[in-house]
Amino acid sequence: MPDEEIIENNARRKYLQQLSPFVYWAQTARHINLKVDLKDAQWTDLKFTPTNLEFKSKGVGARGLNEYEFDIKFYGLIDDEQCSYKVFDNKIECLIVKSESGWWTRLIATPQKPHWLKIDFDRWQTEDDLEDEERPRNVQEDYSREYHRLQKEEMGYIKESSKNVYMVIYNLAQFVGFLYVLSVLSVLYYRDGATMIPRTYALVGNAMKFLQLLQYLEVLHPIFGYTKGSPVVPFMQVSGRNFVLFFMIEFEERMQTKPVIFYVFVIWSLVEVIRYPYYISQILKMESGFLTWLRYTVWIPLYPLGILCEGIIILRNIPYFEETKRFSIEMPNKWNISFDMPTFLKIYLILLILPGSFFLMSHMAGTRAKKLNSRRRSRKSSE
Repeated sequence: MPDEEIIENNARRKYLQQLSPFVYWAQTARHINLKVDLKDAQWTDLKFTPTNLEFKSKGVGARGLNEYEFDIKFYGLIDDEQCSYKVFDNKIECLIVKSESGWWTRLIATPQKPHWLKIDFDRWQTEDDLEDEERPRNVQEDYSREYHRLQKEEMGYIKESSKNVYMVIYNLAQFVGFLYVLSVLSVLYYRDGATMIPRTYALVGNAMKFLQLLQYLEVLHPIFGYTKGSPVVPFMQVSGRNFVLFFMIEFEERMQTKPVIFYVFVIWSLVEVIRYPYYISQILKMESGFLTWLRYTVWIPLYPLGILCEGIIILRNIPYFEETKRFSIEMPNKWNISFDMPTFLKIYLILLILPGSFFLMSHMAGTRAKKLNSRRRSRKSSE
């Protein structure tokens, strides 16, 4: 008996002294993926059996540079001859093949999960009932409640992706900015009447310039995968506004006091104080039928009015640029080129009114039809 107690105590002491790295797991119907959080592994020893995995390695883990080990007795049987692993600079990955295709309730045989075993949420998928040729659904999209429950059990809180956090902050900041512009103009117009209209640019011009320059981030968002779609449409819209704002208004002081500046600022702001809350609701998955309808309907009167106001600003500027010769280049010069800004504005005005407005309206009409029709179909299917 004393010998058995000594053996048991030694085994318990060895278990307590054993250092285990953090291990993250995910599964498909056929495989188990293990990611061992161990950097700069100097040597690695893995042994697969039909029921177990024994791991030993030396590297930099949660306790610094040490020897780490763990044993896993699997929930089901595995094909140990087909299992493999790869050692990377910052992790060790194991691909484990199940003996029979199916989804496991858990990774290990016992219900009690060791503290170092975590769920790999980046790879986590749920059992899919789709055909083989269709992609498997992941729990974050199709089983959001279960995903959040599992994540909260693992981490104690719901982890938001940095991309979503950034997009919410960006859209919220733009919404607040355009709401500020619209509020200032509305309050002063209510208080002072039409007498405040010539002071529009002096009151909110700097804020509008900052907001419009910040919108160039919307051109980068689809490039870096933060949003879907092409960067061409946002580039054309943002550049068109900034051309009017900086070249037509900022550089020509006589234009800054015209009533059309008040109207174009109000139109731009009305569009944006609806657009950005809609984007926030989509990021947070808070569907609002009215907000969706408003987002894809309000442009019908506002976009033509905005194009009309921008066209008036350009048209009114042509005599000013003919007088000042601003941005025009005359011969002779060291570059041996010439450029006439008034002529450019006339061409730009024609392109803005004809193909430019047609392209923008066609794009928005197509998007509106797709969004509202898909919402009607989803509502009918739920009924």
